[in-house]
Order: sequence, then structure tokens, then C-alpha cells
Amino acid sequence: MTALEAHDLTVTFGHTTALDGLTLSAADGRITALLGPNGAGKTTFIRCCTGLAEPNSGTLRVLGMPAGSPGALPRIGVMPQSTGAWSGIRAGELLRYLASLYANPQPVDDLIDLLGIAPFVSTPYRRLSGGQQQAVNLAGALVGRPELVFLDEPTAGLDPRARRLTWDLVAAARDAGVAVLLTTHDMVEAAQLADHVHIIDGGRVTASGTVAELAVDESLETAYLRHTTGAAR
Repeated sequence: MTALEAHDLTVTFGHTTALDGLTLSAADGRITALLGPNGAGKTTFIRCCTGLAEPNSGTLRVLGMPAGSPGALPRIGVMPQSTGAWSGIRAGELLRYLASLYANPQPVDDLIDLLGIAPFVSTPYRRLSGGQQQAVNLAGALVGRPELVFLDEPTAGLDPRARRLTWDLVAAARDAGVAVLLTTHDMVEAAQLADHVHIIDGGRVTASGTVAELAVDESLETAYLRHTTGAAR
């Protein structure tokens, strides 16, 4: 089953082309990694999938429905890179509020314990360290028991122990049948987690395959460098 399917997707902001005929898919119960340099269009693509940005052209279906539709949104989870709108709320209050938006959320206390949030559960989000914010962001993405979850650089700023814990949680979500779309700059992370990889550059897919297929005669990092220029559009 295909949880996410984009075909010939184009997004422009003024004279800037963020997505330029992007075509890719993500399967149920699999971790799909989206690799690309800063400015390649990864975050713009996630914003389209979650209804926060509208493509100029192309088709995009999420869980079999148009992206952003009322039927799809309650069934997805999102871990963004930054959440400035959350700055004044305490970590525990935020997670309980997010849980209240879903019909069958995960127990918030269990997520707090699992992700080590308890020591800062009463701290305002804006006062948390980068790693602490990442833990809260991940809990927020998973609390609604999503069928499809978007993780935008989920381990950025984490120490090695927290990074390994995050990897374990992402793998557990996949094993439970959740479709995961993961963006990362960490080639080790992608090689460790991803069932399928899309490399994008300049708003389009330049290579796709399993890690083994992309790195058959080289490392994943070398394959990444070969298929990207790093030139943002």
C-alpha cells in the first residue's frame, strides 16, 4: 500500500522554484528517507503534504486522499524543525493539548517517561534545550497514533544516547505499520533506518532506491554527493 504519492509536483514562491516536478512515493509500514542539501525542497514538500503549502501543479495524495483534506489530517503526525508558535506553553501542557485533538491518543505519561521528558515537563517550551525540544516534538508527532508520520531532521542537536533512542522509536513505529517519511543530513541515520531513499536536489528527485542499491559500489554519502550539487533554488 502507498501512504503517500506525489507526481510532477511544482511549488514556486515568487521567482523561486522550491519543487520542480517532484515525483516520489512512501509505502505503508516503511521508513522512507528524503535526503538533500539545504534548500532542496524537503521542508516545502512536507508542508505540502500537511496542507500548509499548496502546489502550483501536479498531484499529491496522502493516505489515498488529497493532501490537507479533513479525512487525512487526523491520521498523520508531524515533527517539524521548529515550532515557534509553541514557545510559551509548558512541555507537559503542550503534549496533553495535542493528545486532546485525537480520538484515540497514546497515553501522554507513557510518552513522557519513554522520551525522558519528566525532568522538564513543567518548563516552558522556549526555555528547553534543543535536544529537549526535539524530544517534545517527537512525542507530539506520535501522540495521535498516526498512520503516517513526517519527521523533519528528528535527531538534529541530540546527543548519541538520545539519538539512538529516537532511532529505536522510529523503527518501532515502522514495525507497528506506520509509514514514516524522514528527512535527515545524517547518512549513518539514513543507512540505519531507511527502507527506501529518495535523494532530491533543486526540487526534484535525482536518485531513488534502497540503501544497498544506491550504495552498491560506494557509501551512501558518496552516492548522495554524486547526485546533488548543493545549489539551492
